[in-house]
Amino acid sequence: MLARVRAKTGRVATLAGAGLLTGGLLTDALWAPGLAAAATAAGLGLATNPRILRPSTVRTVAISVYAAPHAGCAALLLAERLAPDTAVSHLVQAGAVALWGCATWYLRPGQLAADLVAESVAQEIAEATETGQDDQVEETEEPAPALPEDPAARWWADLAVDGGVAPGTVLLDHQRVSEECVAFIVGSAERGVPVPEIPRRRLSAFLDIPEEHIEVGPVPGRGTGVCLLVIGRRPAPEQPEQPEADSDAVTWAEIAATAMPGVELIEANTYEMRKELT
Repeated sequence: MLARVRAKTGRVATLAGAGLLTGGLLTDALWAPGLAAAATAAGLGLATNPRILRPSTVRTVAISVYAAPHAGCAALLLAERLAPDTAVSHLVQAGAVALWGCATWYLRPGQLAADLVAESVAQEIAEATETGQDDQVEETEEPAPALPEDPAARWWADLAVDGGVAPGTVLLDHQRVSEECVAFIVGSAERGVPVPEIPRRRLSAFLDIPEEHIEVGPVPGRGTGVCLLVIGRRPAPEQPEQPEADSDAVTWAEIAATAMPGVELIEANTYEMRKELT
């Protein structure tokens, strides 16, 4: 209800100001009373509008916006008093009066100033609430530990927690042996302490793979502070190619073993026998 009364009062004040400026075009007797009326209207409007005077970061800007049409009206009255009495001057003054009236009627500086203060206060309340919530979260929650960048190290971190499969260990290196086998070098989290025992049965249950596909052993050439963990089916070693049973090398090896020990076959050539020799 009060906001509606203020809106109507602002419209009436705009029409009164436009009438005062129009009268100033016709006579110089209105400029002094008009200045007093503009100042009085601005003071009464601010005094009866506590929304604009509320403490906020934009209060000065809001007061300036509210008082802008009053200051503009006073400036136009003074300009009408000092302007030369010519047709062109009257035409320019009439255009300025029309512009002032349309801008004040359309922009509604009083409502605009109140909206600026209300928005600023709401934003300050929201920021204060958010800051209080952030402080409360920081007080109640412990900072989460930084996770390793390597995906395998992050995976091993789930096993190395207290109560996990391999507490007190860290992943030092890993290498994929084949599509079904991965080798890990695991170290003790504490220097100078042997790697804690990694139970194969628990690791088998955690990974859901057969226990025989998990091997835990020493790293060749290293101490007990590190161990080698192989997970998955190891690839079968490649068998060297065996020479054919009827090859010349095998035949000569049989001859050399009995008849000519210590003699090595260097080269062998094959010839077709002519019919005359058979």
